[in-house]
Amino acid sequence: MDGTINISLPQVQIFLLIFLRVSAIMLMVPIFDNKSIPLLFKAGLVFSISIILFPVVNINENIFTYKPVYFAIGVASEIMIGAIIGLSVKLLFAGIQLAGQLNGIQMGLSMSSTLDPTINANITTVSQFINMFALLIFLITNAHHLILRALVESFAIIPPFDFQLNKQLMEIIINLGGNMFVIGVKVAAPLMAVLLLVSVAFALTARTAPQMNIMFVAMPVKIFVGLLFLGFFLPLFDTIFQQLFSGLGKEFMLLLKHM
Repeated sequence: MDGTINISLPQVQIFLLIFLRVSAIMLMVPIFDNKSIPLLFKAGLVFSISIILFPVVNINENIFTYKPVYFAIGVASEIMIGAIIGLSVKLLFAGIQLAGQLNGIQMGLSMSSTLDPTINANITTVSQFINMFALLIFLITNAHHLILRALVESFAIIPPFDFQLNKQLMEIIINLGGNMFVIGVKVAAPLMAVLLLVSVAFALTARTAPQMNIMFVAMPVKIFVGLLFLGFFLPLFDTIFQQLFSGLGKEFMLLLKHM
């Protein structure tokens, strides 16, 4: 019995390109991009997904070449494809974190910032809470399955060495970046409106009772009211997040068609 395994160079190239595309996505999307997750676990997960995808994706071996320069261009293209898909999800969660930052500042909790290991930056506790709540909804609604589905379909829509960085793709990415601020204001608006009414109430109180130390009284009241209504608005946030995550599939297909 011949125990040797015959693996051709094109097959090695196919697996390497699959591995690079999966790696770029996993390093960008939420949860998997968390720096607290061991690097060995990430590498094992990416390697396992690549092995599963290897017999699934149908890639013609005749397109491969032995020219190093041409293959290097293909490697860069695979990284770009994965990075763009992951960036679209990253921008969505950046908008959610922006909403938490706005609410935290309005509540007076801007000084109580903590380090978020996922982005390696200081954010308010309100922003961390809303972001973790969004991640929970992201997993409950199986939105992470859309990422894996987009990964599989990307090989059918964009075979290796077929990536094109065109004007339409850049416009879509810019629109996604602008939509980040729209999401931030949309999520933060209900609580900001409540805190604005509280500020107006304290402003009127300061006019009618100038002897009262408004700054001393307003700080704990705004925090209490903000946390109270934050709990009331969680079902509303649930609805907003589900709508945002349900549209990820269309965003992925739009990006893939213009690559």
